[in-house]
Amino acid sequence: MAITIIPYEPIHSKAFHDLNVEWLKKYFYVEEKDKELLNDCENTILKKDGHIFFAKYEGKIVGCFSFLKINASTFELGKMAVSEKYQGLRIGQELLKFAIAFGKESNWDKIILYSSTKLPHALYLYEKYNFEIVPLEKDLPYERSDIKMELQLK
Repeated sequence: MAITIIPYEPIHSKAFHDLNVEWLKKYFYVEEKDKELLNDCENTILKKDGHIFFAKYEGKIVGCFSFLKINASTFELGKMAVSEKYQGLRIGQELLKFAIAFGKESNWDKIILYSSTKLPHALYLYEKYNFEIVPLEKDLPYERSDIKMELQLK
């Protein structure tokens, strides 16, 4: 199984939007912060020193994730999605391994993420790659977030 991880190009903006809306509608709903990030990812993520990557499998974009800059040494892993048709092929693991390697190569101190206890498969994956649960702050941008995790890279 050949999965290739590629960086964002403008032609991929619809895939970024659609992959995320697919899982959000399945488990939750699309919140205002989601709309802001997904409808204008170039301005809300990339032009703010963030990153977006995609998983390509058999010539198709089947997964994605983004990094939102918190500060010079901390980035938030978000908008990680794998098309339901391609789940079970370890694409999420490949995306996460790539994300961690990218953070290390970029000399970041840590990666944080927000998730939900309603997503046990995602939480299992994060824990498998050594993300640890940390205290959740107040006034989060997403109602669905009830857990925060971080991975120390140094």
